[in-house]
Amino acid sequence: MGMRNGFVSISQKGFDQELLPYQLYQKAKRYGIWNPQDIDFTQDREDYANMNPEQKEETLGRIAGFLGGEEAVTLDLLPLIMVIAEEGRLEEEMFLTTFLFEEAKHTEFFRLVLDNIGESGDLHHFHDDVYKRIFHEILPNALHRLLTDKSPEAIAEASTVYNMFVEGVLAETGYYAFYEALSKTGLMPGLMQGIGYLKTDESRHISYGTFLLQRLICEHRHIYDVIAKKMDELAPMATHLYDWMDDPQGVSAFGVKITDLKQFAKKQLSVRMEVLARAKGQTIEELYKHTRTTIDV
Repeated sequence: MGMRNGFVSISQKGFDQELLPYQLYQKAKRYGIWNPQDIDFTQDREDYANMNPEQKEETLGRIAGFLGGEEAVTLDLLPLIMVIAEEGRLEEEMFLTTFLFEEAKHTEFFRLVLDNIGESGDLHHFHDDVYKRIFHEILPNALHRLLTDKSPEAIAEASTVYNMFVEGVLAETGYYAFYEALSKTGLMPGLMQGIGYLKTDESRHISYGTFLLQRLICEHRHIYDVIAKKMDELAPMATHLYDWMDDPQGVSAFGVKITDLKQFAKKQLSVRMEVLARAKGQTIEELYKHTRTTIDV
């Protein structure tokens, strides 16, 4: 990267306010300002105390999955922010500052839930081999690769693992599982309130990842194949994550069908790829124009 020639923000052009990441930045300021410490967990503590051992185990397992995941994405996001900054994409970096802030807040939120329901034990045993492979190896490796390899392929792989798979498939399926287990029974309203905020935050993150990958596909057609190959590799892990439940064929302690969760995960995988495939025949100009009209966050 050579010397910078001037600054975007003081040029005649100023910010590109039409750019999707800039709009996501505006939305983050408007909708992302919530404080985990403002949530009342009084009812949650009571609901949790009244659960049977299997229900407690299921709830704890899901919280442990999210807490480990949120911590991992908080720690692993920095190399992507650095690459975008080095490319001088100011509007994108402005959005990414909110992205990191939100991941940190999500980590704080799940820890607060545990503290409030009186769970102070070690929860590592909930993280099985598939989980560890994703969050201890695949995610950090894909992101840390950007410290030495700033190629379009490396960026695409990092965003695919982070935005499309971890957020777009795993987290989305996790929210669905929480809703199915707790919302339908009216349990743990504080936890569910936070999940609502998280879901909104994550939808901005996924929108950014989609934008970034579509941009890379427009610039380098073969990148779509790089993404598809990575997603194929990751796909089986999405359903294996539910194997820890006692009866993978049956229903969870809250009556959630395990097959429904696996189906939901598969649907998320295909939805992500369909959206990305649309960028294959587009020019950058068309993509930018198109994302302006389809922002649904």
